[in-house]
Amino acid sequence: MVIPVHDVNPARRTPWVTYALILANVLVFLFTPGMTGSASGDGSLVQMCDLQAFLDHWAAVPQELLQHRMPRLVPTGAVGVGPQGPGCVVAPPGYDKSPELSVLTAMFLHGGWLHLLGNMLFLWIFGNNVEDRMGHVPFLLFYGVCGYAATYGFALLNADSAAPLIGASGAIAGVLGAYLVLYPRARVWVLVPFLIFLPLRLPAWLVLGFWFGLQAVYSSGGAVSDAGTVAYVAHVVGFVVGMLIAWPLRRGTPPPPEPRGLLFGRRARPGW
Repeated sequence: MVIPVHDVNPARRTPWVTYALILANVLVFLFTPGMTGSASGDGSLVQMCDLQAFLDHWAAVPQELLQHRMPRLVPTGAVGVGPQGPGCVVAPPGYDKSPELSVLTAMFLHGGWLHLLGNMLFLWIFGNNVEDRMGHVPFLLFYGVCGYAATYGFALLNADSAAPLIGASGAIAGVLGAYLVLYPRARVWVLVPFLIFLPLRLPAWLVLGFWFGLQAVYSSGGAVSDAGTVAYVAHVVGFVVGMLIAWPLRRGTPPPPEPRGLLFGRRARPGW
């Protein structure tokens, strides 16, 4: 596992859309009911039921996307006591939900602090250059298209799943795919955990190619993460879609500074 921390690829203009997306994701996470307790693992049953009801309302659910209808019973957010003890109350839905719109809202929901911070780190590092190349409005549309493609790609391969699908990972995977196509030789500083965190300067094709390979391996072994909210298949689909959309822009893309091998240790730090 490598952790990217910075790329040596200056942008020509301020990436306002990237900044706005990061801010929106953070704000939505902070105002998600019950998320603080569930993220730390010490949430009460009330918080957990509230969170479950919120996610069922706003997250994308493969069954709903493909069947275009709501389930008969959904969590209400209330806590009740049944034959097997306390639990979350379910009832017929008291709201109308658009499955198509839920794909958009799900792109701003996250399953915990690590999920959120990991996504925002990748968007911060790689989103600015892709936005710089595409332009602000086209980049925003590109981000949405990748997110939708990733979600529907996962749904088609998991048509019977009723688990809420959340996260910006599919859209951000599209950004990574576009970056790989546009700036394969850009240098990326990463931290590699080997006894200590070693700083290395690697070409983007190696960093992002390794990331994509891991997602492909994970998706073949299990469709979703342990939390049941992050779909590795969606990462793969989003990445490929991002590559395909960005491919026509390769010609005319200003090249980044050329990488000159691998640097590490003390020799690596002055170039940050």
